[in-house]
Amino acid sequence: MINYGLSSDTWDDREIAALNRVIKSGRYTMGPEVKEYERQFANFFGTKHAVMTNSGSSANLIMLSALKLHPKFDTNVNGAKPNIIVPAVSWSTTYFPVHQNGFDLKFVDVNPFTYNLDVQTVERNIDSNTVGVFAVNLLGNACPLEDLKDLCNKHDLVLLEDNCESLGAKLNNKQCATFGKMGTFSFFFSHHLQTMEGGMVVTDDDDLYEYLLPLRAHGWIRDLPEQNSLLNKTGDDFEDSFKFVLPGYTVRPLEMSGAVGQTQLQKWPKMLEMRRKNADVAQRYLNSPHMHLQTEIGVSSWFGFGLTCIGALEGKRKEVITALQDQGVECRPIVAGNFMRNPVVEHLDHIKTDCPNADYIHDNGFFIGNDCVDLEDKIKAVSRVIEGVV
Repeated sequence: MINYGLSSDTWDDREIAALNRVIKSGRYTMGPEVKEYERQFANFFGTKHAVMTNSGSSANLIMLSALKLHPKFDTNVNGAKPNIIVPAVSWSTTYFPVHQNGFDLKFVDVNPFTYNLDVQTVERNIDSNTVGVFAVNLLGNACPLEDLKDLCNKHDLVLLEDNCESLGAKLNNKQCATFGKMGTFSFFFSHHLQTMEGGMVVTDDDDLYEYLLPLRAHGWIRDLPEQNSLLNKTGDDFEDSFKFVLPGYTVRPLEMSGAVGQTQLQKWPKMLEMRRKNADVAQRYLNSPHMHLQTEIGVSSWFGFGLTCIGALEGKRKEVITALQDQGVECRPIVAGNFMRNPVVEHLDHIKTDCPNADYIHDNGFFIGNDCVDLEDKIKAVSRVIEGVV
């Protein structure tokens, strides 16, 4: 048996000490530990602002809400419904906040080898109602973000990034999630950093930052600076305590997550180094004439190893998955495959386009895990199992 899981616990005594620090303080709701993690996170990833939430899904929600509500982004298109271009392959909570904020989802095809948006395909699908592009860096792999940014500037569109699966990925030495107006991260257990639950929005835009703060917590002004672009405080704590300025949510993180995040961030460079060592092995052993490993763009942080059955294994994914699962190897679809083939899409305002690459990934793709421990022997064993199916 190979016994190869999707992920493992990366905590040790340092995370336990961080939790105990919070318990000793008696402050459990969002406070100084979260604020310090935001400061460290922004500094580490080279952004001006970072706003922590209780999940990456919530980070996407307040990011799209800030785009919708801020007057600097004109999302009205002559009375027609605006649309945002999204990749056909991604996770559900990429899409739901777009719909929830009143935009049409315009699904477009992805590159069959990187699983990410293709610039030429995006440009072909821009229409007079398009107001933005939501780029998803899938499984640790960067989109062609510089080209997408140029395209958005050319057509006066807003570029956003869902980087929840790709913390630490870089393109031309620039961190993913920092190319667009805003970018998001997730700290769920199976993701790169594990804070129990948690997410983050990063931005260099002062005004957007000030919108994100009340959107995270009730829509009130309490977390805003005294002088701000929304509503200046009176200086009277009583008057300012329950004053609301935006239709916000309650998606604050806990102090424990903020404290653990600080510890995880300190450990991240070594964890990333191990992930990339595993990826070197995967690139040597998992690529073959009948199996394709996700093509790396820039420097991937390798969330997992995305694989597509090709050649002699095309159409035989079930046999491959069964053989791997029999050896204790956990396998998952390439995120949600072609999301338009999920029943929930009928509840979403959307525009369909032809997506043959997404369909191929949906029918022939799967991924196995990566981790912060040495997986060389397990990756080689996976390769042997796959070869046995051919």
